[in-house]
Formats: sequence, C-alpha cells, structure tokens
Amino acid sequence: MLVRQGSHRNEKIDRGLAASLAAIAGALNASAFYAVGFFSANMTGNVSTLSDHLAVGQWLSALFYGGIVMAFVLGAAVSTLIVNEGRRRGVHAIYAYSILAEAMLLAILGCADLWLLAAWRVPVLVPGLAFLMGLQNAVVTRISDARVRTTHVSGMATDLGIELGIAFDILCGREPATETRHNLTKLRLHLYTIGAFLIGGILGVFIYRAVGGYLLILAATLLTAIALDAIRRAKRTSLGRSSVSSEIGL
Repeated sequence: MLVRQGSHRNEKIDRGLAASLAAIAGALNASAFYAVGFFSANMTGNVSTLSDHLAVGQWLSALFYGGIVMAFVLGAAVSTLIVNEGRRRGVHAIYAYSILAEAMLLAILGCADLWLLAAWRVPVLVPGLAFLMGLQNAVVTRISDARVRTTHVSGMATDLGIELGIAFDILCGREPATETRHNLTKLRLHLYTIGAFLIGGILGVFIYRAVGGYLLILAATLLTAIALDAIRRAKRTSLGRSSVSSEIGL
C-alpha cells in the first residue's frame, strides 16, 4: 500500500490504502469532535468558521481556527519535504517512513491527551491532529496520484456522485459500455473510502468513550504496523532486485 506509486498501483492496493487509513482518520476526527468539539481535518468547515469569526470581530476565536488550517497545511508541507528528500536519496519506502513518523507523533499526542491539564487539551490536541491529518493526506494523495484521499470525504463524495452520473449514462447507452469497468473501479474505491471513514468514526467515538486518549495510542500502533509491514516489503523487494542484478552481472 505504501510502496508502489502512481501507475504501478492497482485497484486492490488503492482499496486497501483507503480502507485502512481512512478508517483510522475517521476514528481520530470523530473522537476529537466528541472530546473537544472541533474537527481536525475538515478544512472547509474550519475556513468557513474562521471567516464567520473574522466577520463579527471575534479575533481570538478566529486566530484559533486559523491555526488549525495552518497546522493542516504545515503537515502537508512537511510530508512533501520528507517524501521529496527520500526520493532524492532513493529511499524506496519513504512513504511508509512518513506514516511511521505520523504514528510516533500521534503516540506523543495521545500521551499529551492523557496527561495534560484540561485547559491545554484543546490547544494541543486539535492543531496537533490537524498537522498529522495534513501529513497523512499529503502522503496518500502523492502515492496514489490523487486517486485516494483518507482524512476527509468531501472530494470522495463529489467523485462518487460523478461516477454515479457516468454509470447512469452508461446504463442508458449515452456513454460507451467499454467505460463500465473503469467506472465500477472508481465507484468501489470511493465507496470503500467513505464507508471506512464512517465506520472508523463510529468505532472511534465508542473507543474514546471507553479509554479516552489511549485511542490515539491504539491508532498510532496500527499505523506503525502498517508502516513497518510496508518497509519490510520494500526491503525484500530491493534485496530481490539486487540479487537479480548480481546474477545478470555474473
């Protein structure tokens, strides 16, 4: 999921990426809203709220919402810098290392949620999660050539509507039947993403109600497992290529 990029990916790999990371992102977003009343990845809503507070002169609240947006953008920028540097250095599993970095930071954020005073939870938890969601979304967007988004569903919902419209035209004979397979592939991917985000959100709230900030540590553990599995596969692939190259050289 976190090794092959762009055209080297297939439908199964994209669905696996969408199902796993969208579920985790959904759990983190929903649990954050349940815990402190803010969304960490809904930049449309946050920017709209920012504009509302600016319009009525609520500067302190506007500053906080602006900080959420900036944290998300910064996370995406940091992810891009990490990936670019990794690609320049030929690090085959750089996307997996980026997700591993997200997992480590998320574990720290989970500890903060558990041990910080209540007054500090909102200003630390919400921008922190926004940064990590920006980081994750940039990783997924780049590795899938923007076919998959996992931290919010607005784009996926739009794409789902587009593909439903195309499917209707195909059924009515207004679009070539040869487009059916491509259309079904996209429909499945968007449904997987939205469904995973929804189910992850439901489970996230239930788990957060039961264990609080340990949910973030659990999510960090899952991300670590996903990243380490990808790193192991990348190393095995690299070793296989090196062996083949050596045999050809001999």
